[in-house]
Amino acid sequence: MAVRVDLNISLDGFASTSDQTPENPFGEDWGRMTAAYVATRTFQTRVLGKPDSGTTGVDERYASEYFEGVGAEIMGAGMFGLHDFPDDAQWRGWWGDEPPFHCPVLVLTHAERAPIEFANGTTFRFLSAGPDEALALAVEAAGGADVRVGGGPTVVREFLRAGLVDRLHVAIAPILIGSGIRLWDDLRGLEAGYAVTSETAESGTIHLTFNR
Repeated sequence: MAVRVDLNISLDGFASTSDQTPENPFGEDWGRMTAAYVATRTFQTRVLGKPDSGTTGVDERYASEYFEGVGAEIMGAGMFGLHDFPDDAQWRGWWGDEPPFHCPVLVLTHAERAPIEFANGTTFRFLSAGPDEALALAVEAAGGADVRVGGGPTVVREFLRAGLVDRLHVAIAPILIGSGIRLWDDLRGLEAGYAVTSETAESGTIHLTFNR
């Protein structure tokens, strides 16, 4: 069992954007930052339901690994969408009736909400917990498989600062966005204790991996 993180970030280190609008809740910068990932065959098939389409190069290899061997996921309220839809009791996440997780997902939030179950095996459970408690619950739910800390960057930083992440993979898009939430803030010396490798994809995306 390993605790994993996979994030898309910009060249200047931002893992979230600040150009969202009510009409475009993700913003144009988010689309640019995740373009290579969205273009992969794995994303096209698993998230968009378009089999046999998408890229098949280096970006695809990392995208397919994203889903392999994961038995439980941890995410923050913002990633689930509770910051954008705080008063909508019917909000079931960004992914419609086919969330791509296919496993238990723990959503860290102070708001009380009933669990949500989907036919494809995805379940969302909402709880107020720190990194250690959340991880213990996720490990139990994963049944020996890996646990992924999915995001956003504030949640990921908490787990990194606590020394709980075994593998950190960041896909660095060759773009500058200038504002948002930076992944690397308050993580000086993070590389200590990890073996660090990098690989550049055909898209220009740099895949940087820290393995304990």
